[in-house]
Amino acid sequence: MVKVNAPCLSLEASGAIGKAIVFSKWKGRPYARTLVKPANPKSGGQVGVRSMFKFLSQNWASVSAPSQATWEERADQKVVSPFNAFMGFNQFRYRDFQAPSSLDPPAATDTPAVIGVTTAVAGVRSITVTAPITTANDGWGVMLFRGLAPGFSTAFDNLIAVGLIAGTDDIVFVDSPLVPDTYYYNFREFTLDGQLGAEDGEINDTVV
Repeated sequence: MVKVNAPCLSLEASGAIGKAIVFSKWKGRPYARTLVKPANPKSGGQVGVRSMFKFLSQNWASVSAPSQATWEERADQKVVSPFNAFMGFNQFRYRDFQAPSSLDPPAATDTPAVIGVTTAVAGVRSITVTAPITTANDGWGVMLFRGLAPGFSTAFDNLIAVGLIAGTDDIVFVDSPLVPDTYYYNFREFTLDGQLGAEDGEINDTVV
């Protein structure tokens, strides 16, 4: 991304030129960048990044005031808001397959939540996957991963959803739409301070 003072002889230029360059504004700053179109917007990596982005953006407001305040120094360095510092840092952490953290810097010393017996129940073009939280501890969220073969390893490119831990409420995901096949799932919890828990154990069901 390139910052510009007066793109196309206009302080308010926006849009694409020749399907090659895009002009726009970010936080009031005009910029120009190369037009990029994802080859597959539903690839595993794309789905995972969007799932984490959704979780972070929806749950910033519930982060405690002291934890939000820890992002101010990073925000000042980047000349952005604490929210944007939080979002950017945690998205980069996820790209390295690390858990997000509600505070900066991540301590990764908290105790993950404890998940009970997980279930996967097939429906019409869907599977409902449930993770019962038996002990919340310092848990912040649960990642759900999906594979098409038994024994798959949880990874950056097979995350499909992230759920918020709210006490001992069950976390329920509806995976849909699905084509007929057998789908395998696994969970990993993460803490408020950025510790990623171990895999909880694989479950599966078949959509017919």
